[in-house]
Amino acid sequence: MELLRNIAQQPANSSNKTCEPNPQRSCEMQRKKTEDHSHAPAEMARIVTDPATGKCYCRGKVLGKGGFAKCYEMTDLSTSKVYAAKIIPHTRVSKPHQREKIDREIELHRVLHHKHIVHFYHHFEDKDNIYILLEYCSRRSLAHILKARKVLMEPEVRYYLRQIVSGLKYLHEQEILHRDLKLGNFFVSESMELKVGDFGLAAKLEPAGDRKKTICGTPNYLSPEVLNKQGHGCESDVWALGCVMYTMLLGRPPFETTNLKETYRCIREARFSLPSTLSSQARQLISSLLAKTPEDRPLLDHILRHDFFTQGFMPERLPASCCHSAPDFHVSSPAKSFFKKAAAALFGGRRDKVKYYDTLNKLTKEEEDIYKLRRDLKKTVITQQQTKQLTEDGRTPSPSAERAVAASTEGLPSTTRDTIRLIVRGSLGSCSSSSECLEDSTTGSVAETVASVLRGCLENMPKVDDIPKGTGCGNLQWVTKWVDYSNKYGFGYQLSDHIVGVLFNNGTHMSLLADKKTVHYYAELGQCSVFYTSDVPEQFVGQVTVLKYFAHYMEENLMDGGDLLSQADTHMPRLYLLQWLKSDRALMMLFNDGTFQVNFYHDHTKIILCTQKEEYMLTYINEERVSSTFRLSSLLSAGCPADLRQRMEYSLNMLLQRCN
Repeated sequence: MELLRNIAQQPANSSNKTCEPNPQRSCEMQRKKTEDHSHAPAEMARIVTDPATGKCYCRGKVLGKGGFAKCYEMTDLSTSKVYAAKIIPHTRVSKPHQREKIDREIELHRVLHHKHIVHFYHHFEDKDNIYILLEYCSRRSLAHILKARKVLMEPEVRYYLRQIVSGLKYLHEQEILHRDLKLGNFFVSESMELKVGDFGLAAKLEPAGDRKKTICGTPNYLSPEVLNKQGHGCESDVWALGCVMYTMLLGRPPFETTNLKETYRCIREARFSLPSTLSSQARQLISSLLAKTPEDRPLLDHILRHDFFTQGFMPERLPASCCHSAPDFHVSSPAKSFFKKAAAALFGGRRDKVKYYDTLNKLTKEEEDIYKLRRDLKKTVITQQQTKQLTEDGRTPSPSAERAVAASTEGLPSTTRDTIRLIVRGSLGSCSSSSECLEDSTTGSVAETVASVLRGCLENMPKVDDIPKGTGCGNLQWVTKWVDYSNKYGFGYQLSDHIVGVLFNNGTHMSLLADKKTVHYYAELGQCSVFYTSDVPEQFVGQVTVLKYFAHYMEENLMDGGDLLSQADTHMPRLYLLQWLKSDRALMMLFNDGTFQVNFYHDHTKIILCTQKEEYMLTYINEERVSSTFRLSSLLSAGCPADLRQRMEYSLNMLLQRCN
């Protein structure tokens, strides 16, 4: 038996005899051997007996070390069940307060029962040690994983954080503070399930006035209020969660410095850096978790509703390979077979509703299936083509439009009249058909033209208190829904006429028309390939699958962003995305025909600048999702209130950031 062969592997200075295949006899032999060699250190005994039950356990390899104890593999010889045994020598807890600490840990931990908390099985002691038998997590801890990996990807961080929050929420509901949340105390099971463990510093939550003011925990993860001896609350665990998230994403704690005094200074000031390599959602969540004032940190219930989780992919499972290497998203043949069946059920033919939702859940959560999509995308990447910039469109306004401009600008300075003529004319230069996969100068020319128009309006527009009277919006196309999956695939969006588009990370673009049957594919400037979902070319199967996935996800999970409507056009889509940019306040989207949309996160207001009948129009969707559309020339003459002007100025700054 492999188990008994392992038992027989004694230290070099011990007997080389093989243990008998009878566990009870092995136990007796070891006890006799211990008596005959009483001079040997007690902690070296391989076989340990519970005096109360008579059960024998075999001590295995060291799993970890702590201040008072070491943790070993421990196997029940009667059942072969493996535990993680925390072994504390009596000599290490000889003082009353030390023993009280161990007793408190046992009393707190033994009553906890949650799938994301390390399970407490049993404890006993003999004349040498105290033994605490815990759930064995064969993948060790997140500290071991990060040591091998250096940094983790955002989907992995979502996966682990979701489980940490679940376990931590349970602890807080039991009025228990962990007080030592760190990577080394998050253990990973054989099935890659995370468990919160090590309750050596845990304590019951006390009323605000009676909270413990002892400074305890790991220095890099201490909160400002703990350092300032203001007491521990649930907010201190939330702070530590922010440190954990930061460390997983960047490979180092947020307040780590060359000396402890400086680290504590940074913690007290909540001073840390957030590199631009992180997504804006990750930066926002970390900033909220590491808020200096405890009351400003989010509640656990709110954390999983943050954009970091809702706007990004979160796998249901991770492959074991993630413990030692970055995911290559390789899936086995059975997973491929499953994915094909799931995709067929989701995207083709008639669907049973229950099976549909079951399949949809798998597609949105199952890690291996999503990884398969990414694998397909890698096979269909098209090399970025170098193309010549198109010549200017050369459109001219109609005579009636010119006369209207002349009448409305009479008496104004010549520079203002020129700006209004540019706004009315709507000349977009080379932007009539361009794509992100083209030379950057093409996209830049679109951005520069729109920025010039918007700047001209803002520089000459008077300040007023009331918003001018709006006009009809016509057949306006704008983005009603969007999903940022750029950490894997690209940026997806739905237009108001129900066309769904995806700007892939490889620079190509696909649109699924409102008929849900026709696909338009843009790989080169001005070149559009058209095919049908019933007959997808082999090289596009992966991308079409992702396109449909985006469409279904937005249809089932997202609500429209306002009240504007437009008629679906089943012919060539007029809009496809050239560029998108996210800041901590807003999302900017720039389209091929110069349509420019900015969505503001905090109040869900939106600005849409586009051309209709050779005239620039600006649509504003307010907090109540009610829209107003204005001729830009009217705004330039009549002005607009401060809140709209501020949004226009911010939009211009985002656009200028793209131009630069």
